[in-house]
Amino acid sequence: MDFETKIYTRIGGYGRYNRIVSIFSWFPNFAVTLNLFCDVFYTLIPGSYHCKPDPTLLPSDFLFSNYSRQGYLNFTIPWVNGSGLSHCELYKYPRNVSNFIDSIPKEIVPCTRGWEYDQAAALQSNYVTVWNLVCRDYWKIPLQHICFMTGWIVGYVLLGTVCDWLGRRQGFLLSVSLSGLLGVAVCLSNSSVVFLLLRLSQGAMLAGVFLSSYLARLELCDPPHRLMVEMVSGFFAIAAELLLPGLAVLCRDWPVLQAVATLPLLLLLSYWCCPSVFPESPRWLLATGQIHQAKRCLQSFSIRNRVCLGEDIYPAENLLSEIDAECPDDTQPFYHSVLELHSTRVIWRNCLILSFTMFIGTGIQYCFIRNLHSYSHNFFFSYFLRVLTGALGCIFLCLSVNRFGRRGILLLSAIITGLSSLLLLALTQYLRGVLVLLLSVLGLLFSQALAMLSVFFASEVMPTVIRGGCLGLVLASGCMGMAASSMMELQNNRGYFLHHVIFASFAVLSVLSIMLLPESKRKPLPDSLKDGESQRRPPLFLSREDNLPLLCTRRGASEYNPDNYSRLVSATRKMLIKDNLPYKIVVPSQSPLLPSNSEVHCILEEEALREDLS
Repeated sequence: MDFETKIYTRIGGYGRYNRIVSIFSWFPNFAVTLNLFCDVFYTLIPGSYHCKPDPTLLPSDFLFSNYSRQGYLNFTIPWVNGSGLSHCELYKYPRNVSNFIDSIPKEIVPCTRGWEYDQAAALQSNYVTVWNLVCRDYWKIPLQHICFMTGWIVGYVLLGTVCDWLGRRQGFLLSVSLSGLLGVAVCLSNSSVVFLLLRLSQGAMLAGVFLSSYLARLELCDPPHRLMVEMVSGFFAIAAELLLPGLAVLCRDWPVLQAVATLPLLLLLSYWCCPSVFPESPRWLLATGQIHQAKRCLQSFSIRNRVCLGEDIYPAENLLSEIDAECPDDTQPFYHSVLELHSTRVIWRNCLILSFTMFIGTGIQYCFIRNLHSYSHNFFFSYFLRVLTGALGCIFLCLSVNRFGRRGILLLSAIITGLSSLLLLALTQYLRGVLVLLLSVLGLLFSQALAMLSVFFASEVMPTVIRGGCLGLVLASGCMGMAASSMMELQNNRGYFLHHVIFASFAVLSVLSIMLLPESKRKPLPDSLKDGESQRRPPLFLSREDNLPLLCTRRGASEYNPDNYSRLVSATRKMLIKDNLPYKIVVPSQSPLLPSNSEVHCILEEEALREDLS
């Protein structure tokens, strides 16, 4: 049955209960974003740090009391022009020196007793300062971020399929319970390796929380409300990003911040005890053939939306009776996996294109943020500017997507992102700092809009039976783009220019691929693979004279509808029994070419009579 036209409106549409469930589905977005961006503060390197002085490297007659604190540091640590005290080296003096002059022979050695750090942004201690991940161990910082993103990639792919097999609610409860437990375990990490492995596992579970809540929220909305409901969840994520620096300042130490970020995940476990605040998606139940559970879910929605489905009212149009007639209770459930994409053509193409745009939208942000560092090295400047552009991107999508369509705004975002990137590549050395800042902010805004709209667009064009797996692939490609920036840091930004060139080229190429996407504005969500395959791309520009698509397709055979057939029979019967017909049968005035049988008999009798008389 067509869920949008035959079922959704008859259980109350986007009624009071659906609105309440949508509100409760926004809170997981807040909790997930809080745990995601904690990683920024965990791996932030303090702005100033140096080796701890080692007395064993100094002359035996050296007296500390003869030097001030700064003089002592200058005597023990080399000075690097432009950056101050060396981060990774110490002076080593001969033991028998007694005349401390500038020309005293000394050698430079690596740090031997650890490092002294200035306070990092917001936190006094973090993953870097506790385990001294600087100098020779600096590579472990981008490695940690890559592993964290790898966990998200694995979680999106696997738990997206779990949501297609077990349901949105079961996938959510599994993910939120394990992510809460792993978040508590991260607080108790006693080594950098344990921290890395636990954050990888928690990232996988956080991906499941985000994905399952996104799917459940989308499938409870009608076409006019889908965009706004998803964008409000984006504002919850922005609120978490704005709140995080303040929480970091108050917590001071990373285990305390981790505990505070895990607390919302533990509170989400209350959804387990209250099924009404996060119910199973009735659309998914019907699409997978779970008729008995679907009928109970529909009854629950209708009662809470104050719509009656009893057989004593409107018996001829009773929804549950129609479901029984079309789908018996003994129908066996059937499940699909993302592996079935290889047997499709349109769904696979749409998934590939939107994964490509998502990868570009997240990966190219690193290029724009790095240009912001050339304008100001303050961490909070780039952090809050990125959050601000994300909020503006949400507002832009809210105002434009429902009016101009998903495909047109996605195309516009890709064009502006690519142009901003190309201009920065070609003209950075010729532009003033303010123009570089404006182009970077513009590119950052539309790249975030490109990523957000790619996710939303993918959720609308993927069929319900594999929506979790397909959307997981699109989100996983976004995490690959985010991990690409850490790959650059792992190589000390030696490949930054090539990274920027590749993503700018990809942004230009994506403009051509976006033209192949269908338009999902004001259209029902596809439920089966057949529905997903039937989507076709409309023309980019419609005219009054010709609004036909560029590629005409054959229309499939219309389904048999007994209601329409009975109406046709009754209308035909009425026409046949009417006295005043709309037409009149006129008897022809001409004589027939051949005589009738009676006329032939008369002629034969006349001829016989003439013969007798003669």
